[in-house]
Amino acid sequence: MAADSDVGLSNGKVNDHVDPQRTYQVVVAATQSMGIGKNGKVPWRLHSDLKFFKDVTVTTSDSSKKNAVIMGRKTWESIPLEHRPLPGRLNVVLTRSGSFDIATAENVVMCGSMNSALELLAGSPYCLSIEKVFVIGGGEILKETLNAPGCDAIHITEIEGNIECDTFIPAINNSVFQPWYTSFPLVENKIRYSFTTYVRVRNSVVADCNPPNDVTHSGPGSARIGYKTFTFLPKMIFERHEEYKYLRLVEDIISNGTLKDDRTGTGTLSIFGYQMRFNLRKSFPLLTTKVFWRGVVEELLWFLSGSTNAKVLQEKGIHIWDGNASRDYLDSIGLTEREEGDLGPVYGFQWRHFGARYTDMQADYTGQGFDQLMDVINKLKNNPNDRRIILSAWNPSDLKLMALPPCHMFAQFYVASGELSCQMYQRSADMGLGVPFNIASYALLTCMIAHVCDLSPGDFVHVIGDAHIYRTHIRPLQDQLQKKPRPFPMLKINSEKKDIDSFDAADFELIGYDPHEKIEMKMAV
Repeated sequence: MAADSDVGLSNGKVNDHVDPQRTYQVVVAATQSMGIGKNGKVPWRLHSDLKFFKDVTVTTSDSSKKNAVIMGRKTWESIPLEHRPLPGRLNVVLTRSGSFDIATAENVVMCGSMNSALELLAGSPYCLSIEKVFVIGGGEILKETLNAPGCDAIHITEIEGNIECDTFIPAINNSVFQPWYTSFPLVENKIRYSFTTYVRVRNSVVADCNPPNDVTHSGPGSARIGYKTFTFLPKMIFERHEEYKYLRLVEDIISNGTLKDDRTGTGTLSIFGYQMRFNLRKSFPLLTTKVFWRGVVEELLWFLSGSTNAKVLQEKGIHIWDGNASRDYLDSIGLTEREEGDLGPVYGFQWRHFGARYTDMQADYTGQGFDQLMDVINKLKNNPNDRRIILSAWNPSDLKLMALPPCHMFAQFYVASGELSCQMYQRSADMGLGVPFNIASYALLTCMIAHVCDLSPGDFVHVIGDAHIYRTHIRPLQDQLQKKPRPFPMLKINSEKKDIDSFDAADFELIGYDPHEKIEMKMAV
């Protein structure tokens, strides 16, 4: 709806006037170079894009209200007569032309500028009858409104490929807007595209409040964000935030799970067989009820090194393996000869030395066993269509030697359209403490392997067998269900590192992560 180039109508910045003014959301389709039109027309026709536009701009939470769409005169004139005014919406047309007579049309009003339109919609009767305001074009109006302070969100159909355009809009300001939701890619008429909603997360950058040794944030994107509630989004968009996949599973287990005993004696509510899919193309799925990011990074690097020594993590202040590496626990499972801290041939050993004979955590296993991780990387580089690109931590002959048999036990990698996706099977999933960590860990592993193989991140698919909630975690998780998700952060990896064994924690920059406060849950051992 934004292919034309209307003249500037607001004589400067969009929000020159003081409140009261309505804020608004932009709806637009654009190429990767932010092209939106050619010769006054949209140079593509995508049925799903038209449906998305209609769904976003028509749908309201209150059935007694409607939304408003603001457009320039040329955009109005580009709408076929039989479709204008756009039905089910108040059409606000910006024009200075006195000869442009639409004043008598139903559901249509004229304004001379964006300011006057936003002021009109903030006053009676529209403040009571209009739920949301959307700016839909044309080119000059979008140039003024896209990154302006009054813009709460941008719903963009991102068109891939080289499509010639002569009308362009500014790039989205990523220091102000972060992705809320990105659809998985679609292909229609040989055009690949996806829908992304960006939300305004900050008006200005303020001092970073993170502790000095936390790798959660660094660099220019590290500033603390003044978050608000994002319920201004259309409900259909708000509920597409991928964190809801996790939250809905938690809710389902609490409501419908089977009460079971378990090895820890704590007791669980459990369901069997579930899948969650996370899109890694725009953002990173670190749940916004606080996840220990530094622990995610350091543990994954520890896996990649092949280490089985929990003391390596302890020395870095990471204590997630302490319970399973303690003297009392090792003795309780019959590993009385095992040195405290020695977890046995767990994840890292299987990834890097599968089939080697395990003695203890101090031994040098260089050249022993099969290096599955390097096999994965070599296949991705040399034969990406191979259907046997597998990383397995499940070695039945070694299970009796492990402090804890692998929970996340098997991963398969897949390449399509230059993107790397990973599907991981997890036999046992602690929804309170483990799963948020596991999602982040395998998403990070996928991004790292994509990085060293010159691929782009695609999807992380999390398949769960026994998805359970410990009885002691029910109340904290009920509290978590009351918290609204916030935008996922973005991940930046040091571009100079191309060897999977060369990374350290400082090579990962997490941009825009400002979670809710941590919810305390005690680990069941």
